[in-house]
Amino acid sequence: MPVTPESRARTRAFARVIGPFVLIVPLIIAVRLPAMGNLDFFALPIIVWLFGALLLFCGLLIIANHQYWSSGPAIAISLFGWFLALRGLALLAVPQLMERGVSASMTMVPAAQVGFVSLAALGAWLTFVGWISRAFAPEPAPAR
Repeated sequence: MPVTPESRARTRAFARVIGPFVLIVPLIIAVRLPAMGNLDFFALPIIVWLFGALLLFCGLLIIANHQYWSSGPAIAISLFGWFLALRGLALLAVPQLMERGVSASMTMVPAAQVGFVSLAALGAWLTFVGWISRAFAPEPAPAR
C-alpha cells in the first residue's frame, strides 16, 4: 500500500500514544523486576480474564484502525497491535501456558530485563517518530 498523507498522519498519531507507553512501562518493569518477586498475577482467574479481554480489545483496536505496512514505524505499530491481540487471546484461552512463561522468565531476571529495555528502545523510537520527526509530520497545505 502506498504511503499517503492519511497513512502518515495515522501512524504518527498511533506512535504518539504507543511510543511513550512502550517507553515508560517496560523501562519501569526492567528497573523494578528484581524487587517485584512473585506478584502472583494468576492467583485470581477473573483478573487474568479481564487483562486478557483488555489486551485483545486494545490489539483489535490497533489492527482495525492501523492497517499500514509501508514504513518501519507503521510496521512496528501494526505488529504491536497483533502482539496485543494474540497475547490477550492467549490469556483468555490458555492462561496456564502464559503462567508457565511468566514463571520461567522470573528465573532469568537479567535476560528479562534486556527484553524490557529493548521494548523501551522501541518505545523511544516510536516516541521520536510521533512527537519529533518531521518525516511523519502532516504536510503543509498548498498556498493559494
